[in-house]
Amino acid sequence: MVSARGWEQAVDLARHHPKLGVGLHLVLLAGRSALKPSEIPDLVDHHYRFPDSPLRVGLRYFFLPSLRDQLRREVSAQLQKFQTTGLTLDHLNGHLNIHLHPTILKLCTQAARRFGVRHIRLTRDPLLLNIRITGGNWLYRLSHALIFSALCVSAYPKLRKAKVRSADRVFGLLQNAKVDERYVCRLLERLPEGDSELYSHPSVNGFRHELEALISPHVREIITRRQIQLIRCQDS
Repeated sequence: MVSARGWEQAVDLARHHPKLGVGLHLVLLAGRSALKPSEIPDLVDHHYRFPDSPLRVGLRYFFLPSLRDQLRREVSAQLQKFQTTGLTLDHLNGHLNIHLHPTILKLCTQAARRFGVRHIRLTRDPLLLNIRITGGNWLYRLSHALIFSALCVSAYPKLRKAKVRSADRVFGLLQNAKVDERYVCRLLERLPEGDSELYSHPSVNGFRHELEALISPHVREIITRRQIQLIRCQDS
């Protein structure tokens, strides 16, 4: 998130760990813009803040064509800011998966060739496999499975036309910030063939359980035993 607080520290850490696959987490809601408010006055307030409501933002971006030029410039500005880091762009996705919004996805595919975007996340989290792994939170899981399945069906041919790749499937969305060790271990024991992406938010504070899952010796043992290869998007 190139306009978030602490992004310079994240870039510094990435430079010291060149094997990481670092991508751009595009922010067009619930966060800060790269451009000044005077340049995109219909998108942000005077504090550089996009609105927080996904529903409100989604409807405005879809039904107000007058916003598209400002959106195009903001997408380009965030990609340009990433380029200034000198890091290799491994992939692109969006905060709250805004990149799958039809209007935003079109802008992303248009920018793909110019900025060297070769991988964009298709947030397809297999519901049936999730049901076998864990239960509960059914309203959230069923609604998100339905919404994102529809968005991905629409997005898939557009990405292929733009020659942009994505993982075969993405796990973790339907967990709603509960990608803990138990979930990851069960997932790895049932992981299907092909490329899979794990969707999580590891941190030392609010999502410590997701960090612990990623560094768990038990998780590492399963990866080794099942000969699961850990790769970046650019390696696929």
